[in-house]
Amino acid sequence: MRASHLLLAGIAATALGLTPVLAQESVKIGVIMTYSGQFADAATQMDNGIKLYMKQHGDTVAGKKIEIIRKDTGGPAPDVAKRLAQELVVRDKVDILAGFVLTPNAMAASDVSDQAKKFMVIMNAATAIITTKSNYSTRVSQTLPQVTETLGKWAATKGGVTKAYSMVSDYGPGHDAQGGFERAFKAAGGEIVGAVRMPVANPDFSAFVQRAKDLNPQSIFTFVPGGAQPAALGKAFAERGVNPKTIKIFGTGEVTDDAALKNMGDAALDIITAWHYDHNHDSKLNKDFVAAYKKDFGGDNPNFFALGGYDGMHLIYETLKKTGGKADGDSLIAAAKGLKWESPRGPVSIDPETRDIIQTIYIRRVEKVGGELKNVEFDKIENVKDPVKEAMKK
Repeated sequence: MRASHLLLAGIAATALGLTPVLAQESVKIGVIMTYSGQFADAATQMDNGIKLYMKQHGDTVAGKKIEIIRKDTGGPAPDVAKRLAQELVVRDKVDILAGFVLTPNAMAASDVSDQAKKFMVIMNAATAIITTKSNYSTRVSQTLPQVTETLGKWAATKGGVTKAYSMVSDYGPGHDAQGGFERAFKAAGGEIVGAVRMPVANPDFSAFVQRAKDLNPQSIFTFVPGGAQPAALGKAFAERGVNPKTIKIFGTGEVTDDAALKNMGDAALDIITAWHYDHNHDSKLNKDFVAAYKKDFGGDNPNFFALGGYDGMHLIYETLKKTGGKADGDSLIAAAKGLKWESPRGPVSIDPETRDIIQTIYIRRVEKVGGELKNVEFDKIENVKDPVKEAMKK
């Protein structure tokens, strides 16, 4: 139909008291994740969280249609992540960048977010400084120092140990995790008796576990990225005879995720971790979330990656509601600051100063419940902020 015919049709519709139907405006979200490679399982969980939230809350918010455009980095590939972010902004005209399983990819995309003034929602990548790289980024997952400093202090004051050995993956999050635990542990009176950093790409954990065991330390703190590696680390602990009953093992939540527990079996009993979410968390909201997730995705339990996708979409929807559908970076980041909500993990909020998450950190122990190994929460520290940014204020 020619333009003149469209105009006449519009005039005729108006004369009849009808309003011409216009194409609905959309908000485009560019999701950058590791859909292939060794971290594909993590991306699948996160993407499932995104899908579940949109199924429950619809694909329209504040009068705008939500459109997801997915891009795969294939693994830790900052150059690829930056290129994909640029393509999403320039070619696909996205309004929001989101996803980011891994720190290197989030760091690279932050440059694009800041330069293009695009709202960026980090759903997992946990190195503390990421949100300082773009004034338009916020995070709904956690920072590793938020978890590990909490754990380090707890281990020295309540965990019954005075000496610890640390072993972590040799990249940004591992450095953050190690630094956070060691700082807090020593500040609370503990002593670090040794430390090692392990290759992040397909490491053989056996030699590292044996080295730690040979020192016969009172305790071991460990961190590896989520995905396939926690299960491999757990298997190495079991095969090398590191018994948490005699050498206390402390770690972040990845260390005792479902896959790792299956590999370790009873050797996992008594491992103590600090984390912000577990599908066993006892609240009605979480039970409903877990039931819905299992129903839609083959019976698997959601993990913290799934929660990141779910809460990330909640943040996007709520900020769009506050802006009345305005999707420019300045409006959305202003709406995100100070936002509070009840998550399946418990109460959370976005720090208005740092744009990072404030939340409860749970201390859990692996126990056998009803014949199954589970992370059982037995202590908690509420309203924890990122300690790195808190220290930067001083």
